[in-house]
Amino acid sequence: MPTLHKFAVLVLGAALLFGLLLAPRPEEDASEVVARPSGAATAAPAAATATPTAKPTPTKTTPPPPQPASAAAIAAKANELGQVPVIMYHRIIAKPFSSIDRTPEELRKELESLAKGNYVPITAADFVRGTIDIPAGAHPVVLTFDDGNPTQFALDPAGNPVPDTAVGVLFEVASRYPSFRPVATFYINKDPFQLGEEANPGVTWLVQHGFEIGNHTQTHPNLAGMARKSVESEISKNESVVEKISGTRSVTFAYPFGNPPRSKAKDNAFVAKGPTWDFKGIFLAGWRPSVSVFAKEFDPTSIARIRSEDKVKEDGCDKFCSTAWIEWLEKNPEQRFTSDGDKATVTAPSSVIGGLDPDWAAQGRFY
Repeated sequence: MPTLHKFAVLVLGAALLFGLLLAPRPEEDASEVVARPSGAATAAPAAATATPTAKPTPTKTTPPPPQPASAAAIAAKANELGQVPVIMYHRIIAKPFSSIDRTPEELRKELESLAKGNYVPITAADFVRGTIDIPAGAHPVVLTFDDGNPTQFALDPAGNPVPDTAVGVLFEVASRYPSFRPVATFYINKDPFQLGEEANPGVTWLVQHGFEIGNHTQTHPNLAGMARKSVESEISKNESVVEKISGTRSVTFAYPFGNPPRSKAKDNAFVAKGPTWDFKGIFLAGWRPSVSVFAKEFDPTSIARIRSEDKVKEDGCDKFCSTAWIEWLEKNPEQRFTSDGDKATVTAPSSVIGGLDPDWAAQGRFY
């Protein structure tokens, strides 16, 4: 072959090889894209592309300036980012068998003290939803009763609450302190208040009078370490009971013994939402007031409660039970939730503006 022809063949072969090397590659397989760990670098495509256009400069969104508080809210020294006492009760019984039992007189004394301190009861559901509709200057308190014990609620033959039950005492105190609403939340198990066949009309009476019925599992087991399927079964079966006798689904849930199934909060997400339930708030057993539902640090899956008890050394109640905490909040009013009187706004001093949850920013008012 003439030298010139050989040279031409070599040039042609090189061009073909070079073209193959530069040829565009197929699209990356979709399954590989999905499998790539988040944040991993993405290889640049080898195919030639058009000259890229300059990226637009992102527009920075300036948050709206804080809105001023109303004169009424300022006069009330409103602080709706303050702490809220959620008080936990069990049996209300004349002769207590356990340290968590309270006598009717002890309950009466505590409720009267709360009424005199300008506290207004709301349900746990109202609290977690942020529907705290109480007068300006008042403080919300959530009264919760666990286990659905008959000492908490019963009706006499005339259809009135039996005296010295929890509901009976609550209505009695409310009759003497009109601003003290007779409402509370009852966390029930499979046989609420031991009413048997009368459970439906009894619980219906409670719901019609503003009380909340919450889920407390079917058999009150200690959920700590329990298998997920077993936990879900306990919740689901009891939710069927709640819905059957009250006509509504539970908004809130309280852990038996205050113990979640897993030690890490993120591992308990399955408790909040399941096939037949969707809890907006989950309550523990103690030992401090809850942060405000409007605060950044509020966690609806781990809401603190305070055990009802006097200032006694047993179980640390000289510092961490209801009497001690209510006294502490009285001495530290800047730490306590004080209402602005308007359920459509969230008012607080400017010094705590950074503590407002962004989800409530539009309702925020400061002074």
